[in-house]
Amino acid sequence: MSARPRHLLLGTGTAIAVAVALSGCTQKATGEDGAVSVTASDTACKLSSTEFPAGHVSLALENKGSRITEVYVLFPDDRIAAERENIGPGTKATLVTELKAGDYEIVCKPGMKGDGIRQKVTITGENSAAKRSPEADAAVAAYRSYVLAQAEQTLPRTKKFTDAVKAGDIERAKNLYAPSRIGWERTEPVAESFGDIDPKVDVREDGLEDGQDPKTDWTGWHRLEKALWQDKKIGDREKELAGQLMTDLNDWVKKVGTAEITPTSMANGAKELLDEVASGKVTGEEERYSHTDLVDFKANLEGAQKSYDLLKPIARKNDPTLVKELDKQFASLTEQLDAYRTDDGADKDSYTYTSYDKVPEAERKDLSDGVNALAEPLSKLAAAVAK
Repeated sequence: MSARPRHLLLGTGTAIAVAVALSGCTQKATGEDGAVSVTASDTACKLSSTEFPAGHVSLALENKGSRITEVYVLFPDDRIAAERENIGPGTKATLVTELKAGDYEIVCKPGMKGDGIRQKVTITGENSAAKRSPEADAAVAAYRSYVLAQAEQTLPRTKKFTDAVKAGDIERAKNLYAPSRIGWERTEPVAESFGDIDPKVDVREDGLEDGQDPKTDWTGWHRLEKALWQDKKIGDREKELAGQLMTDLNDWVKKVGTAEITPTSMANGAKELLDEVASGKVTGEEERYSHTDLVDFKANLEGAQKSYDLLKPIARKNDPTLVKELDKQFASLTEQLDAYRTDDGADKDSYTYTSYDKVPEAERKDLSDGVNALAEPLSKLAAAVAK
């Protein structure tokens, strides 16, 4: 996961749509394609409009700054209605999301840390949720059930892990670490939806905000991962953190059912899961101590596939060519990844993979190419669903 300040957490699993050339800053203008332009720089966040209609919203973004940036659409309570991470200097892209009428803020975050540069916006008119097709409503309902089931599955698995930590059993804790994370990784866009749960349970040390002390402010899975694999010891602090991890995850499970989910947020969330793979798993940064990155990779891929499968009936009507390509690329990447699987496949909800430090650089490059081959057509799914 990328670094986020504690009040800028992913609230609906959507990702901001970004692409299209951007123009200057006027207050009630959109581009020729109807997209609202967002021009980010190191010191500014300019919008072509601060008022636009509810429903499917297209945001076109260009980073004219010198640093990688992120863009968020925030609800009044600072949950994230849509986001786009890792936007490089000079980069343009396109993304579609669904917003209800109300007040929001659009935030540009140069360097991807800090509070960001905020602009207030108003979404006007009738809300579009009632206009969804029966197929769209069915997809949302099924995905909500899936997310809740994954969250509930995470609790007993993580309790086994944290019980081993509390017992001081390093080897057992190591064996239970990766399985405890599968449900979270499958549903990460929604898992990051509430409060500061995400930075409490899944932040890496280099994802802490400026001024935070790793000794006191770093909590969650990766803090325990470091203790088990690098420090090779479990002390009183680690046992305390194990209890805190369970408390935070129980809080997350209680809130999952209230997550705001739309067909476009599902599509954008699927793309975000592939972005998570590209930015953390394929690079080996996510599980830098345990090297269990391929387990996370598989879970992210399964979560993306689930969203896509539920949306496929809608996408097939609107863009059958895209569906054909996505079917091909999902199957290809799954086959490529499962060449590293080391279990017998009997447990459909758990798996083990080759330690990522044993995967040669050339093969990591092949995996990265496979991720990119899927990510490109997957970035078009939200637009296909919104037609």
